[in-house]
Amino acid sequence: MIGSIALDAIAAKREALKELELKIWNTPEIAYLEVEACKWTAEMLKNEGFDVEIGVGGVPTAIKATYGSGHPVIGLLGEYDALPGMSQKVQTEKEAVEAGCPGQGCGHNLLGVAHVGAAIGIKAEMIEKKLPGTIIYFGCPGEEQLTGKPFMARGGAFDGIDMCIAWHPSNGDRISIGTQTALNTAKFHFKGRTAHAGGDPHNGRSALDAVELMNVGANYLREHVTSDVRIHYTITEGGTAPNIVPDKACVWYYVRALSREAVEDTYARLVKIAKGAAMMTETEVEIEFLGGCYNTLNNKVLANLVKDTMHEIPQEPWTDEEIAFAKALNEQSPQYKAGCAAVNRPEGTQLYEGPMEIETANSYGSTDVGDVQHIVPGIMIRTATYNIGAPGHSWQITACSGMSIGEKGMNRAAQVMAVSALKVLNDTSIYEAAKAEFDQEMAGKKYVCPIPAEVPVPYTK
Repeated sequence: MIGSIALDAIAAKREALKELELKIWNTPEIAYLEVEACKWTAEMLKNEGFDVEIGVGGVPTAIKATYGSGHPVIGLLGEYDALPGMSQKVQTEKEAVEAGCPGQGCGHNLLGVAHVGAAIGIKAEMIEKKLPGTIIYFGCPGEEQLTGKPFMARGGAFDGIDMCIAWHPSNGDRISIGTQTALNTAKFHFKGRTAHAGGDPHNGRSALDAVELMNVGANYLREHVTSDVRIHYTITEGGTAPNIVPDKACVWYYVRALSREAVEDTYARLVKIAKGAAMMTETEVEIEFLGGCYNTLNNKVLANLVKDTMHEIPQEPWTDEEIAFAKALNEQSPQYKAGCAAVNRPEGTQLYEGPMEIETANSYGSTDVGDVQHIVPGIMIRTATYNIGAPGHSWQITACSGMSIGEKGMNRAAQVMAVSALKVLNDTSIYEAAKAEFDQEMAGKKYVCPIPAEVPVPYTK
């Protein structure tokens, strides 16, 4: 049976994988500062016989760990960054481990380690069966800023791979061939002239007025964009006191759409609005472009491959204690009913179980996995690692990611990715079909990194 050796290898390493993901959970590090997670992950892969490179693509906390030779070359896209302010204890009431500190509110402690487990399993079976091909684990920093993989791609990290597989924690076992949005992110810094707001307001040029006028313009823009476009912002600096005309103000924008082209068009119009706001207020604007990513391009051939694999591998049963833990969380979640509908399970279900089918609906969140999927054929899958009603990026996800609920979903993901990859290594016609679909979808277009060369990787020293 294809994958049996890999499954045994993953089972043999289960405790070591659990230890690694809990170390990362207990030491949450935000985007581009994942120093310990990078080190621990790289050490495990090196000890497992992979050729490990740190800092690949010019990103200091990125990893490339390689085993094998020849084609197909399969990339596994791991991540390990935490979210600011998501610290949470493993319990059913909201309570931070340390107030204001980061936490794994998206389950990336599980995400990176699942791909490690898959890589270990694939390698074991490649050795036993003398399979040709190459497996590469990519440790990808900064996904929560949606720029880690674009920076890596800009630096050539993904050059030479043939296909990619990614996994993400979820409230259910899910595979989607729908699209997640492309994105641009930028901060607009306005500079004016301060003055006493009561005594000599005529001498002031308010940077905050410029921000507010830009936001008004952006809100009028919403009427004249395609229905897939999303524009959202937050004011990060707006002055210090009402009686002081602010000479500095800043607003941070995201522009999303279901295609890279729509993002770029809308963003260009937003820049014009910012410049117009500066002209109206006699201020200056400096645009700090932070980055961008592509929409996803999930491959249908690979989606069907993974779906069949997920049906073949039994899901580990939930314990009574795990179900009770999830129930206590779901009872606090206003999104519980919507969560049940999203994974096609009846109300009263606390944790997902059972077979699934491929989803086709689009999603208006974003992930930088789409960048790699515009370089080579790829698929992103999900397995259940938290309660059905957990809101995205929430303390509930942090809690489940630090306990057995998350670990079981992580283990299942490692199994599914490993067996799916091994099917490709055993039958390269699967890859050839996926590549033919990819070429048809791209229609001759080539990936162009959305982050210009002059934009630096954040937080580098």
